[in-house]
Amino acid sequence: MGIVNITPDSFSDGGRWTDAQAAIRHALKLREDGADILDVGGESTRPGAASVPADEEMRRVLPVVKALAGEGCVVSVDTTKPEVMRAALEAGAAMVNDVMALRVPGALETAASSGAAVCLMHMQGDPRTMQQAPEYVDVVDEVRTFLQDRVMACEAAGISRDRLVIDPGFGFGKTLQHNLALLKHLDRLVELGLPVLAGLSRKSMLGTLTGRAIDQREFAGVAAHLAALARGARLVRVHNVAAMRDALAVWNAVEDY
Repeated sequence: MGIVNITPDSFSDGGRWTDAQAAIRHALKLREDGADILDVGGESTRPGAASVPADEEMRRVLPVVKALAGEGCVVSVDTTKPEVMRAALEAGAAMVNDVMALRVPGALETAASSGAAVCLMHMQGDPRTMQQAPEYVDVVDEVRTFLQDRVMACEAAGISRDRLVIDPGFGFGKTLQHNLALLKHLDRLVELGLPVLAGLSRKSMLGTLTGRAIDQREFAGVAAHLAALARGARLVRVHNVAAMRDALAVWNAVEDY
């Protein structure tokens, strides 16, 4: 999954692709580099990020979603708002990637009526407050239980399991130790029987571990995503698709030998 941020304030690449045509060119390059899914978002979810009105979010993402779908790309829309989900799906998106796991009123019903795939992510708090003082008794058990509950809510709303992906939400209301515990024990989430997505690209935990600046964390990100794949992850959400594809080529050659 290649990341296409159409935002002025994303932690890694905010402001680089705010023009629709620039975002489309970037996304098509990610597909050329080997992205299977293009995840298009118009609202930053970095720690401390302010919310964006739905009409502004739609202004950012809809032209990009429509253009990419028209090019035959598999497009995911990264949003929490039902109205943005609905408009993006009508524009050709095939997946909803929701950091709130369809908890915003109306989101569950919107996704259920669409037939689209859905990625459910765990987050403690919201982007404005999530990193202030995250606390868990057992982070792996609590994230697993939350995701299991959200899957049950989706099934009750008519969303079949074969449409669902789960994401532990690395960096979303979690300290370094919480993130490491989740990565170490990702197999506990895999046991739920759904595809698991890992999104660790350029995140602060990698900076803490390596001392590297945001734009120097690609090697660390590849290592982290390979650790996730070794524990059963099926999707990885990355900024540098080419680097991850090269790593996967070697990984798969060894695994399939």
